[in-house]
Amino acid sequence: MTADRTDPVVRTPHGAVRGRYEHGIAVFRGIPYAAPPFGPLRFRPPEPPELWDGVRDAGAFGPTAPKPPYSEAFAQYLSDPVVPGDDCLNLNVWTPEPGPAARLPVLVWLHGGALTRGSSAVPVYDGHAFARDGVVFVSVNYRLGTEGYGLFPDTPANPGLRDQLAALRWVHASIAAFGGDPEQVTLAGQSAGAISAGALLAAPQAQGLVRRAVLQSGAPEAAEREKVRRMVRRMANRLKIPATAEAFAAVDRDLLLHTQAEAGRLSSPVLGGPSFGIVVDGDLVPRDPLQALIDGEAARDVDLLMGWTRDEYRLWLVPGGLIERVDRLGAVAVAGAMARCHCGHEVPRGYRTLHPDASPAELVGQLVTDHLLRVPMHRLADARPGSSYVYEFAWPSNLPRLGACHALELGFVFDSGDVPESAWLAGEGAPQELADTMHSAWVRFVTGGDPGWESWDPAHPVRILGDGEPYTAYGPRDTEVGLWSTAAGTAGTPIALDGTHTARSAELAATVRRLRRSVGVRPH
Repeated sequence: MTADRTDPVVRTPHGAVRGRYEHGIAVFRGIPYAAPPFGPLRFRPPEPPELWDGVRDAGAFGPTAPKPPYSEAFAQYLSDPVVPGDDCLNLNVWTPEPGPAARLPVLVWLHGGALTRGSSAVPVYDGHAFARDGVVFVSVNYRLGTEGYGLFPDTPANPGLRDQLAALRWVHASIAAFGGDPEQVTLAGQSAGAISAGALLAAPQAQGLVRRAVLQSGAPEAAEREKVRRMVRRMANRLKIPATAEAFAAVDRDLLLHTQAEAGRLSSPVLGGPSFGIVVDGDLVPRDPLQALIDGEAARDVDLLMGWTRDEYRLWLVPGGLIERVDRLGAVAVAGAMARCHCGHEVPRGYRTLHPDASPAELVGQLVTDHLLRVPMHRLADARPGSSYVYEFAWPSNLPRLGACHALELGFVFDSGDVPESAWLAGEGAPQELADTMHSAWVRFVTGGDPGWESWDPAHPVRILGDGEPYTAYGPRDTEVGLWSTAAGTAGTPIALDGTHTARSAELAATVRRLRRSVGVRPH
């Protein structure tokens, strides 16, 4: 390894790369960790990249995975750059000290985007602040949508998750040369990236690669195989081809992306519907990841930092006016949420008792947020007391009606509020003090396993990060910080949203199908 203040050069197992010094930080972009996943490798598990001679330039972001653009309604809030090219299995490294003697803690970042959008090139994900504060930061591109999570009979499932595992293995083998400590790796993600991180924590093939993990707005889960199959069959029917990887590989890439977007038009985190997801495959994902982690079978020694935003659902419902349409549907929308959450009538009654002035959209949004995030994270923290830390991001956006919505916290986590794209969600004038607090909590956790507040115990501490000084709320539910699915009859007893009270009925399933058609929701 050689490095100077003009062009830092680091040797990886596949060849040397030349980065750039930017404001005192060495930055390497677009480093391949696997071969381009096209041609004979399309829909297949990742293969190592070819070795290269000389020094490869790593001054610019590498190609992003094929993906459809956000709809116009969501594109005003979420940046999603496109870098053309096939060599999309690449990663980026920010490091304050590129050399094997540094042995600094490492943060590996998996972006969100519903497993269909996003990339490491999103400007908000700039790793400079983490490197400035003594952390080697790595961000990863991985296959998305049909290419990464299509379920076919003639190829292994979850190739996008297998890409992430390959990137983790690359970090373990290579990061010391960039100044990182391979024994002090924190795996972090937001939304679909957090779901992916949870699946990797539970994966037998990833054991020993991660010391700590951050799950932001995404709990470990396995999608229903039939739900993913329906997505693939919809696409196959539109394309008039067999639902096989071989047939899909012969389709023009742009046509495939357009068909994917159309087939998933009615999918939504709130309403469900056919979509892509990580599935149990008997190999990389041998069982449901959440249950494997709760049972203590995997990642026994991994510390967890888990969080959500107070109003996650507002990013799902506000763009495009969906929140007004859900409010107009009223009781039908609530019935649809019951079907989505596999629960009975006592659950929305409990929510209504606690929040009598909430609109139907607010009730639906919070119920689904509990089902997808708060309840599973609560269960996971209960299974790992002493090594789990939980928080809620509660600062409301300066933009109308967004509140403390999904993805708003990321500009604060990365301390990237000066990046113009951060204002797309936060508006102008976001508080730097909150960014200092949020970012430093992540840095503290990555470097020492303690974000700065008490770990989870029977008192159930949740750190609230919003307007004013941070504080800690206690108990399974706190009426000031959000809904915690508490039964109206017994204070402190979470309502089960997994079917243990009332299973999904055929009537509720039919209701949610009508609801999806009524609102015409498009994916974000």
